Amino acid sequence: MPMVDERVEVLGAGDEDRLDRFLAERSDSSMFLRSNWRAEGLVDGGARLQGTYAAAVQGGEVVGVAAHYGNGMIALQAPEGRAGELARVAVRVTGREVRGMVGPGAQVEEAREALGWAGVAAAVDSREDLFALELEALVVPEVLASGAVRCERARREDVVRASEWRVAYSMEALGSAPGAEVEREARASIEREVERGGLWMLRDGRSAEALAMTALNARLPDRVQVGGVYTPPELRGRGYAGAVVAGQLLEVRAAGVVRAVLFTQQENHAARRAYERIGFVRVGDYGLLLFAAPIAAGEV
Repeated sequence: MPMVDERVEVLGAGDEDRLDRFLAERSDSSMFLRSNWRAEGLVDGGARLQGTYAAAVQGGEVVGVAAHYGNGMIALQAPEGRAGELARVAVRVTGREVRGMVGPGAQVEEAREALGWAGVAAAVDSREDLFALELEALVVPEVLASGAVRCERARREDVVRASEWRVAYSMEALGSAPGAEVEREARASIEREVERGGLWMLRDGRSAEALAMTALNARLPDRVQVGGVYTPPELRGRGYAGAVVAGQLLEVRAAGVVRAVLFTQQENHAARRAYERIGFVRVGDYGLLLFAAPIAAGEV
């Protein structure tokens, strides 16, 4: 439980070092928090990945944090019973709706219970397995090493196909409802990723047919978090998921990245095997909670 000398602060410009000292010690499960503040700073202007960071502080040092972002998500790294209080403070300060929560599995459960949302319907309520890989130990699949397939950054001409795949991924993995909204969000996310060079496609080595895709949903100079891995159902079971992720990681390794993390549903045995075959090992768990409908800030 939090100690009696703790106080809660809303972090701002100038607090970056003490926030990252805390998060760096827990980096595998803090990639959204670390990547977002580095990309957008600690001043919340309401943009998608800008957030309000409510921190528990002891002796001037951060010992827990919850961030509420412009996209409605809460990210947690709040051990020892702090998750509920810090999430509540962050939401009250922003006044924004809550679309979901991510963070270490027990903390997501704790915050949901503390905020009275245990009975609120969820599109996704998943305790995921968290995997990590030191990239010097990356195992390159033969299908990629042989040139039978190749992995490369997505191009503008890939946007339509990749958007269709992102819609399918969102419905399959994130519980999204079909319709114009998920299509708009998918197209926007793909366009952002292509523009910043954060989307990779696996292609047949001869025909150049697109076979699978992968993205990065968090990135630091020395480590990345893989996300959005998708292979169409008719092409599954051929090793393409592992190949596209391996190809992606070969490229970022060459640019100086030394560690990668990802999370996947515990019951998704095919995905787990694909990642384990290229060297990933389980290092913990991760909570992914997406509400079926946004929760108004006034309900906190």
